[in-house]
Amino acid sequence: MSMLVLMLIERYLRKTKMPETKFGRLAVNDPRLVRDLRNGRELGPKVAERIAAFIIAGVTR
Repeated sequence: MSMLVLMLIERYLRKTKMPETKFGRLAVNDPRLVRDLRNGRELGPKVAERIAAFIIAGVTR
């Protein structure tokens, strides 16, 4: 699941040109989120849901 979420984040970052640290801070209050995911961090379901909600909210603006 973490790899799929990372793929969605990477696409979002490219589309919005948002820095990865800003994304992590705004989405889940963790500026190291993207770097940690790239290094193999596994997400729990609640964090994954928060990230998805953030991306969906950004896409619908």
